[in-house]
Amino acid sequence: MVILGIDTSCDDTSAAVVRDGSVILSNIVSSQSEIHQKYGGIVPELASRRHLEMIWPVVDEALSGASLTLDDIDAIAVCHAPGLIGSLLVGCGFAKSLSFARAIPLVAVHHLEGHIYAAFLEGNPPVFPFLALIVSGGHTSLYRVEAFGRYHELGRTRDDAAGEAYDKVAKLLGLSYPGGPIIDRLAGEGDPRAFHFPRAYLPDTFDFSFSGLKTAVRNSIQKELRRADSMLSDGFRKDVAASFQEAVVDVLVRKVESAVDSCGIARVVLSGGVAANSALRSRMQTVAGERGIALHVPSVRLCADNAAMIAAAGYRHYCAGHRAGLDLNAKAYLPLGSPATEI
Repeated sequence: MVILGIDTSCDDTSAAVVRDGSVILSNIVSSQSEIHQKYGGIVPELASRRHLEMIWPVVDEALSGASLTLDDIDAIAVCHAPGLIGSLLVGCGFAKSLSFARAIPLVAVHHLEGHIYAAFLEGNPPVFPFLALIVSGGHTSLYRVEAFGRYHELGRTRDDAAGEAYDKVAKLLGLSYPGGPIIDRLAGEGDPRAFHFPRAYLPDTFDFSFSGLKTAVRNSIQKELRRADSMLSDGFRKDVAASFQEAVVDVLVRKVESAVDSCGIARVVLSGGVAANSALRSRMQTVAGERGIALHVPSVRLCADNAAMIAAAGYRHYCAGHRAGLDLNAKAYLPLGSPATEI
């Protein structure tokens, strides 16, 4: 069974062709980083306009890369929530039009569900039940995944997502956008013990909070600017990056360890854009090895937003008999596991 996946949830336009929910025939991602870089973050209006320009060329390239045509597609899977509403509307509108014009079945996929099933696109997929930590620019959530369509949220961020905190700290340091990869690189050259930034462990919950950490970083930067006559040295930036990243990784890993102990499940999926972070991947692999946890982390290219993961989840929806109508609408906010996602 061949699924065409479409994802326009944020600032990347992506289309992919996936066979049987696990074999990637093509996975095309058109990045908008260059457009948003000068603004230090994503400008929603610019993102949606760029999606309008790129959606058909990207889909066409995905089909060509798979050496297939629309006649070979069994179903179209589109990300309809959550995300930037203008961006989501482009993908949903295009997918519905294609479905109507070519009489191809349509299925709706939740963005976070896509991140979970990114772990099924490579060898050795996880066995149900498992825990899933999804860490990205818009989300930091921990789930217990009982089976396909059965998701229990254990915790989520109460303020900033981890990836959002990375971008904001990068901006405070005068670095470019997107900030996550830059901070990850600088952290490798800095001292993670140079600053003892706070960790919001939020005892007795699986929730996260990164706003206090971000404020502590800002205060340290302002203090250094006053001391150094409005100049930040490269060494200072590297040490702040390393210390900030150490704090984020500490919290994420400890929450996973706590969930493993509480749920009695030693199988973990780590996904989302921040799952590409080298320190987080390394620490999780170390802890997994020490504690006998079966850890599943998609390759870096599948951590960021992409349509292959949407197609992987869409395949399972299609097999379960789920279909979306032409009244499918985009939703900026939709909790995973609510009745609306279990169509």
